[in-house]
Amino acid sequence: MQPFTRHIGIVAPLHRANIDTDAIIPKQFLKRISRTGFGQFLFYDWRFDETGAPNPEFILNRSPYEQATILIGGPNFGCGSSREHAPWALQDYGFQAIIAASFADIFYNNCFKNGLLPIVLPLSVTQQLAQLASESPGFELQIDLVAQEVRTTQGDVYSFEVDSYRKMCMLRGLDDIALTLRHADAISAYEANAPFAIAIPPTL
Repeated sequence: MQPFTRHIGIVAPLHRANIDTDAIIPKQFLKRISRTGFGQFLFYDWRFDETGAPNPEFILNRSPYEQATILIGGPNFGCGSSREHAPWALQDYGFQAIIAASFADIFYNNCFKNGLLPIVLPLSVTQQLAQLASESPGFELQIDLVAQEVRTTQGDVYSFEVDSYRKMCMLRGLDDIALTLRHADAISAYEANAPFAIAIPPTL
């Protein structure tokens, strides 16, 4: 995954409580076997009407919000089923960070595993930022993971907490596989000397 250090982007306000993973990526689109291609189905039932036409009232169908890379959600964002496709869809669409007053635990963990930064800020702050984004299309935020701060162009600064291990992984762009591969030599040496090691013939 790509390292995340600092990011400046347009904010899309979707400040609804209990946005669940089926709303983020409906179950009928979970048939892909890769992590890519889910962005087109993000918030499908809200973005499109029953004929498949874009809903002009939905925030991501309005300019300039369709270019947003930061989403502000309501409390308990990502609740519902544990599908990892939800952060995949958000990231594939173009979002790099989600700000909310609280997240469902599994969704929160899945975000870090995929390089999507979930930021917890007080409800009063998320409401204020969502209002600013609604009243001023094109409103931007700067997210600094190194300093653990969210900054507005007006000079407001909001600090957020993040686990030190998760922060290190995000800064270096390390997912679970990359973390394991850092010890590839030690793993290979162990397997070569393990009593149960089986010689695998070369591929023909």
